[in-house]
Amino acid sequence: MKTKVGVFFGGRSVEHEISVISALQAINAFNSDKYEVIPVYISKQGKWFTGPALLEISNYKDMAGLENKVEEVYVRPIYGDYKLYRSKSKGGLFSKKDPVVADLHLAFPVLHGSHGEDGMFQGVLETIGIPFVGCDTLSSANGMDKITMKMILRESGIPVVDYIWFTDREWLSNREAIDKRVEEELGYPVIVKPANLGSSVGISKASDRKSLDSAIENAIRFSSRIIVEHMVQDMMEINCSVLGDADHRDCSVCEEPIKEKDFLTYDEKYGGGEKSGMQASQKKIPADIPEKTSDKIQKLASETFRVLACNGVSRIDFMIDKGNGDIFVNEINTIPGSLSYYLWEESGISFSELIDRLVSLALKRKRDTDRKTYSYDTNIFTMGGGLKGGLKNGAKAARH
Repeated sequence: MKTKVGVFFGGRSVEHEISVISALQAINAFNSDKYEVIPVYISKQGKWFTGPALLEISNYKDMAGLENKVEEVYVRPIYGDYKLYRSKSKGGLFSKKDPVVADLHLAFPVLHGSHGEDGMFQGVLETIGIPFVGCDTLSSANGMDKITMKMILRESGIPVVDYIWFTDREWLSNREAIDKRVEEELGYPVIVKPANLGSSVGISKASDRKSLDSAIENAIRFSSRIIVEHMVQDMMEINCSVLGDADHRDCSVCEEPIKEKDFLTYDEKYGGGEKSGMQASQKKIPADIPEKTSDKIQKLASETFRVLACNGVSRIDFMIDKGNGDIFVNEINTIPGSLSYYLWEESGISFSELIDRLVSLALKRKRDTDRKTYSYDTNIFTMGGGLKGGLKNGAKAARH
């Protein structure tokens, strides 16, 4: 029997289109002898759809037309119910049409950015109890939020650049103090980022107070939490992918993205050539760095993956200060663009093999999770202990 895999993509995110590209690449890599793939597209409005029309990328040019070709679906937040249900029965209330579209065995999220990579969607899957590929709710949330991630890494002895952070409300009420803090603690130039977005969305460089204020105003359009980082000026960017779980991990070869500006922009990542996704951008694979440097980056990538309790495949992005050789972890992408398959192909693992590994890791985690204790069979309400007077006292407290 084939494994029925629901591949979830799209989502309420500024990285929506990139998610579609990554998902279609992944779907094409599944071995059809082993898997039956059910595409589940989440629109920018948050509606879920399935149907074969989702497999043609040209259909996404006309979203209204696409939604007319597919069927709206949903899942129920009931533990153990892995079914995908029709939202509307075309036969009406008394239709005999099966309300179940598919009975999934596994979920495969390929959602980038907010409401998908940040733990929200993973929380839904954990509530249902279905095995799923990639990081769980906690590691997704920690990996997505650049502030929390850097706090954890710094506490764990993993090098990150100096930074400060604040909320949009703090900025709007006390921008003068924040400007001064940036200038005193970091100095110019700096990089300003929304805390919880990827694909270089909302990121700007600032070289003076005027450009700093402008960069922050841009960032708060996308996030309520802002991070400002010291900018390494003579910098080389290096990326490395990690595959596995907290107990066993493999690292890919390193890549060097080629950028035209001070950091790799959204257009540079996704706008190039006939290819789409991260593999479309210019890069050197393997990166032109000494073997000793490559080894150190792979060790830091593996440790970052472990410390954040990641699972599946992630890509960790690094910065090297070419002036002194210092290496810093910039960020982790827990659902990387194109699933970083191009790095694994260079490391001797085909995209199809990568999919198999990810499915195996998801099923292994499910087995491990099912061995844990989450509740007791006993019912304390039948035991009488600790209940006497509780309701009465609670009612008195409520009246007062």
